[in-house]
Amino acid sequence: MHLTRRELLHYFGATAATGLIGPGCIGWTREEAIPVDSWHKSVCRFCGSGCETRVGLRGGKVVKVEGLQEGWNRGRLCIKGLLNREILYVSDRAQYPMVRKNGQLERVSWDEALDAAAAGFREAMAQGGPDAVAFYGSGQLFTQESYTANKLFKGGLGTNNVDGNPRLCMASAAFGYKSVFGADEPSGCYDDIEHATLFFVIGANMAECHPVVWERVRDRLRTAPETRVIVVDPRRTPTARDATLHLQIRPGTDVALLNAMAYELLRTGLVDPAFINDFVTFRKGTADAPPLTLEDFRAFLEDYAPEKVANLCGLSSAEIREAARLFGISQAALSFWTMGLNQQTHGVAANRMMMALHLLTGQIGRPGTGPFSLTGQTNAGGGVRDTGSLAHALPAGRLVTKAHDRQDMERLWGLPEGRISPNPGLSAVPLFEAMREGRVRAALVMATNPARSLPNADRYRVGMEKAFLVVSDSIFPTDTAKYADVFLPAAMWAEKEGVLSQSERRYHLVEKLVEPPGEARSDLDILVALGERLGHGALLKARTPEAVWDEWRMVSAGTTYDFSGMTYARLKALPGLIWPCPTEQHPGTCRRYVPGEDPLAKKEGRIDFYARPDGRAVVFLSEQGPFREDLTSDYPMTLTTGRRLEHWHTATLTGRIAQLQGIDIDSLEIHPGDAAVMGVKEGELVQVTSARGSVRLKALPSMRVRPGVVFALMHSTEHLVNAATSDYLDPTSAQPEYKLAAVRVERVKEGT
Repeated sequence: MHLTRRELLHYFGATAATGLIGPGCIGWTREEAIPVDSWHKSVCRFCGSGCETRVGLRGGKVVKVEGLQEGWNRGRLCIKGLLNREILYVSDRAQYPMVRKNGQLERVSWDEALDAAAAGFREAMAQGGPDAVAFYGSGQLFTQESYTANKLFKGGLGTNNVDGNPRLCMASAAFGYKSVFGADEPSGCYDDIEHATLFFVIGANMAECHPVVWERVRDRLRTAPETRVIVVDPRRTPTARDATLHLQIRPGTDVALLNAMAYELLRTGLVDPAFINDFVTFRKGTADAPPLTLEDFRAFLEDYAPEKVANLCGLSSAEIREAARLFGISQAALSFWTMGLNQQTHGVAANRMMMALHLLTGQIGRPGTGPFSLTGQTNAGGGVRDTGSLAHALPAGRLVTKAHDRQDMERLWGLPEGRISPNPGLSAVPLFEAMREGRVRAALVMATNPARSLPNADRYRVGMEKAFLVVSDSIFPTDTAKYADVFLPAAMWAEKEGVLSQSERRYHLVEKLVEPPGEARSDLDILVALGERLGHGALLKARTPEAVWDEWRMVSAGTTYDFSGMTYARLKALPGLIWPCPTEQHPGTCRRYVPGEDPLAKKEGRIDFYARPDGRAVVFLSEQGPFREDLTSDYPMTLTTGRRLEHWHTATLTGRIAQLQGIDIDSLEIHPGDAAVMGVKEGELVQVTSARGSVRLKALPSMRVRPGVVFALMHSTEHLVNAATSDYLDPTSAQPEYKLAAVRVERVKEGT
């Protein structure tokens, strides 16, 4: 059955009275046609917006999902939010453990599967030591699950080879926050939307990728029409259609643009000298480099005057000046960004410069201001970044390279001193390269599909085939499961209990409401069982979701992440809490670093960047730098990738929903002028080829893209877009450059 978008909304229960509120956002009446026995508070398991829901049960099944009226989302959900009820019951739900025998995965008992997994890991460590094994996790795991995996591998097995798919989407933001403010995660909250007079959206198509947050922005535009919107994006997206000013930038030139805006802000005096003098320092390179002066920064920016970088950015100097003017004169500027800014080899530099604009103008710490990165996954922030479940990190902002941090975690985990390795592990792409080379011999992959989501994916599929691979997922088969030596069926969302976070640092409790299919188990149960078989059962003392949460709360106590006051009882009663929240009486913190509002801010005055040793945030002198991949006569066009409203990530879940089957995810947007030169018409097959690989897609001539730029969705389950994307890495964050690949596009001749 193929439905139009409007038919799709009616299928999912939107009434004519409430209808379509915004781009993909649905409001609800309470006169449901579907009878419900009981309602339960929960949260959507898709994007990092963290929309709060109420879930209707009948006969032991989820039959209805609505937006929670008391939640920050004000009862709204997008189409994917409504699909929470559908994904539980798709036909490809994984139900039984399997082990590969004679080249085929065969159903076995849980004991046999777990024994086989443990044996594979023991053999790998016997041959190559602790660093011959690895864990690759996901921003879709519950916080308790990521925390337990991190503890087992770093504290038990002794390897820091713990990473996950948040490295692919938000690592540059995490490194940007950490270097500028001393601590990761945004400083503000969604309530700032109601106070902003300017929204600066860069590298984010919020209307499709974070639609409910964008609808709240649109609420602000409706009630305060003088509010301005700047959108920086190579495509004319649905988000850009709401813009006061759309800067259709050349992909990968964000640092040059932001430097030019900083130059213009200083030239015109639209900065806050008192804020700079009291709370900002200037550095180049690293956060502990020798301090520089504002005049050093001003001199550095001379090479980034708007007229000097306009051609590079594909913009006019007047557009750049107007963007800087609107930002500088605004009473309250709030910036949003996501993968478009992060997924490039200059990702950390771009993040630092976005934060620098706020610091130069003092647009932080007041209602309606601040730099606000949006997470792509349900729990990438709280589950992975906060728990330190990345190769360089330890829980609550600690780092594996710092002896004090290692000793702190060894004490908290009851480990002997020296147990945690001082060497950072392998991040996502190098991890799969090490599997390809045979240095990592065994890996556990949970709740993600790297065989499809990694850039230059064909290269790293070789590593998955060579290594001993244990895959835990709620869907079977997936591209990654096809390489598994052991496959473990996982429970999903309301079939298990745990905590999720979202972009404004709000933690939510998801309670178990229904039983999983077949023999599926929660990933927490799987990790504990595997840990026992590997001889680390005593380390994993906390084995229930609540017990693990209580342990994790105590690990956060006294850190810049302190949420030790977020008890299970409070999370059950409330629609989430925002950290810092150091006591059980504290209501949660909307704006960090603000004395009188943030309980960790101790200094008197306007702001206290307490996570930095000197209490001053850093403005970095950040170079645009060269492109890692230049356009040539062989590869004259730029491929960039993204998402659309109805689907999510590699469509492992949404691609199995029957009602979404008719929605196009296999087209290549190409400028009509470029299409005409190639002699390509709409619907014809084209081959997109990079130096790494190629993919065939249907041509879709569109004015949404710039000449010379083509755009493909990441969702296709049939055409591997990531065969062509770039695996060049940001040198600081190790995040890949999905948004910028040199390609050629050719019409496919019939019969070839």
